[in-house]
Amino acid sequence: MFTGIVQGTATLVSVVEKAEFRTHVVSLSPELRDGLVLGASVAHNGVCLTVTAIDGDRVSFDLMRETLRLTNLGALNIGDRVNIERAARFGDEIGGHAMSGHVIGMADLVELEETPDNRRLWFELPEEYGRFLFDKGYIGVDGISLTIGEVLRGGTGRVPRFCVNLIPETLSRTTLGERGPGDRVNIEIDPQTQAIVETVERVLASRP
Repeated sequence: MFTGIVQGTATLVSVVEKAEFRTHVVSLSPELRDGLVLGASVAHNGVCLTVTAIDGDRVSFDLMRETLRLTNLGALNIGDRVNIERAARFGDEIGGHAMSGHVIGMADLVELEETPDNRRLWFELPEEYGRFLFDKGYIGVDGISLTIGEVLRGGTGRVPRFCVNLIPETLSRTTLGERGPGDRVNIEIDPQTQAIVETVERVLASRP
């Protein structure tokens, strides 16, 4: 389990390409490597990956076909940075919201609004996920636990939009400060919201 509180970023230093398979090697700081062992779970841009090798500060992770299809990790190049969060441990403070590291897909950054002390980002995502979006609800964006500021659903067939507001701390600690229109981010819907919506839909569908 993860909390969406990004602990830092890591630079991609090596990529091994195979058929529908990738191995990423990232350089992790001593703080992010503390106690790290083979088989541990580490979130990269919100995607739960397993440590497959450790060589000093260089840590390897394998990306399968489904990960490459659903997330933005397959588009990364050497030198790019990813948001990093180690798996939560029993007793840790939950500063964000419970996240599984299972990304449902990607959203497109379509608009950016700047103010002196924060930034508002507007995203579009596939219509089928719009039913999980609510004003002031939780959402995971590239592994960051964020509160949805506003949702614009439009009519049938319209792509839903939502915005998030970022404070300077989030911009400095994560890669979202580098994002611009046209970029794609990984999205994880709040699991509790998803469970409630799908349960209500099943109940309503079963009524005569």
